[in-house]
Amino acid sequence: MQREFAIMEIALRISDRIAILLVILANPEKQSAEEMSCVYKNPKAPIEDRVKDLVSRMTLQEKIGQMTQIELCVAVLDDVTNLSIGSMVSGAGKPPLEKVLPSDWAETVDRFQQAALNSRLGIPLAYGIDAVHGNNRFYGATIFPHNIGLGATGDADLAQRIGAAVALEVRASGIHFNFAPCVAVCRDPRWGRCYESFSEDTNIVRKMTSIITGLQGQPPVGHPKGYPFVAGRYKVIACAKHFVGDGGTENGINEGNTISSYDDLERIHMEPYLDCLNQGVSTVMASYSSWNGCKLHAHQFLLTDILKDKLGFKVDIVFAISEGTYCFDSQAFGKSLWQGFLISDWKALDRLSKPRGSNYRHCVNTAISAGIDMVMVPHRYKQFIEDLNPGIRGDKNLHRELAREAVRKSLVLLKNGKNHGKPFLPLEKNAKRIIIAGTHADDLGYQCGGWTRYWQGSNGRITIGTTILDAFREVMGEKTEVVYEKCPLPSTLDESDFSFAIVAVGEEPYAESAGDNSELAIPLNGSELISTIADRIPTLVILISGRPLLIEPWLLEKMDALIAAWLPGTEGRGISDVVFGDYEFEGRLPMTWFRTNKQLPINNGDNSCDPLFPLGFGLTCSKEKPTE
Repeated sequence: MQREFAIMEIALRISDRIAILLVILANPEKQSAEEMSCVYKNPKAPIEDRVKDLVSRMTLQEKIGQMTQIELCVAVLDDVTNLSIGSMVSGAGKPPLEKVLPSDWAETVDRFQQAALNSRLGIPLAYGIDAVHGNNRFYGATIFPHNIGLGATGDADLAQRIGAAVALEVRASGIHFNFAPCVAVCRDPRWGRCYESFSEDTNIVRKMTSIITGLQGQPPVGHPKGYPFVAGRYKVIACAKHFVGDGGTENGINEGNTISSYDDLERIHMEPYLDCLNQGVSTVMASYSSWNGCKLHAHQFLLTDILKDKLGFKVDIVFAISEGTYCFDSQAFGKSLWQGFLISDWKALDRLSKPRGSNYRHCVNTAISAGIDMVMVPHRYKQFIEDLNPGIRGDKNLHRELAREAVRKSLVLLKNGKNHGKPFLPLEKNAKRIIIAGTHADDLGYQCGGWTRYWQGSNGRITIGTTILDAFREVMGEKTEVVYEKCPLPSTLDESDFSFAIVAVGEEPYAESAGDNSELAIPLNGSELISTIADRIPTLVILISGRPLLIEPWLLEKMDALIAAWLPGTEGRGISDVVFGDYEFEGRLPMTWFRTNKQLPINNGDNSCDPLFPLGFGLTCSKEKPTE
């Protein structure tokens, strides 16, 4: 009983500290006299008074419920109502329903949202999803390049515009909380989440945090730093993740241990969070990983002493459910009372004990004491919601053009021609006959990578978009014969009338630990396929991957041109735009490209750094871009 009382006491203290996450701001003409007499339901009352009034009316169980985020597959309407559940999440590991439209999701969301509004105090739900490169769980959504590709562009304005587009498509499905962006600084390409990082370089990652103002909106002049800001019905709550050091784990092991001094942790991994806070990011997610052996979800020093106290992550959140807008009025609250909305990762509390999930009360006690404000449970309560609202039918064509632009700018040209002064690119659109080959030439799932409709991603036409093959067929002249064979037959390759070959190879989709890889060879016999084709036909290789992969010198020598296309998403036309010279190559390497596995980890500035291609490298069709 003593332990149970301690947990309840912690929950009360924490929920009081963050006050109430969500407050109904109803339309004044729709309020009855009785409702207007309740301060928290009176939209004309000061926000501070409304929050204090609501918190004073809440029971301990309601406060605990508001700290709880649950998963849709276990959600029950009565539980949402009776337990005052505060938030719900659509988990990444559960397969999405095939070709379900945003309007279908909205109907489900409406049921659960109404259940929340039917609770004693009528506090609405916040619904979250991992829309990490577009609203990637939904059929037909625009899939943008993963972060490593955006890092290659070095274009902060592009990232901001992508954030705005993603926000629209997320809100169109009724969701208003996005667990993005990942601002990890990836120091080792063996890490399975490498492609979720913008770069190995802290300054590049800091620059690309501009995506937050796209997701949430631009804070007005005078908005206090460290306080959240969401502009309205066309924006979403953003989440900077995963605090902190997840890209620096030993040997690139996902959920591993980052071994460093505090000064190095701050200098390399923590700096991007300052930029996020300065842009008004509303939430921060703790990392699965450890720092010097201590799990981040249990790390009071880093979560509370540093993030909340030193970095000043002060948050007070007000959610206007009736109007579909958000109003974060930080000036209404005393800075000494209101602190950060820090959310846990999926089942992260289970990981605080061995075996996982054992001694759960201790895990909860530890995490809440460390500073976690909302717990992504997600299955401990039998509840869950998909919050979908078809109200915003954004201009998806514009969004696809934006994604196409992002692809163009993210491509890094690593080789262009075997002889100096004789570039292989741009290619000729009116070539007589060409061959397109490779496992990744006609596969949207491979282009999009992990976190696309499924947690681990998938292969094939899992959504709407343009593959590399589609794009080249659209662009080639009417008289050009385009031959496509995923793995060409010897008899096909023996034909001597091909002007050139396009070979697209790379990684299969993965996410998180499934992507940890100590070898980093090109999968699916990619090197052998390149070699076989390049021996017979002048060849452009397009590498689809979430990180640098091993390219042996003998193989690089055979290629006529090589492009790092990262994980470009649904808009393959961005590749053909550049390959045929309609646009120039602009991307630069956001990570050092290693020569051999024995060099790993390898980063710019290392004493013995001898990379295949250095950080910042990138060619144009005429000359090399200088590294920075």
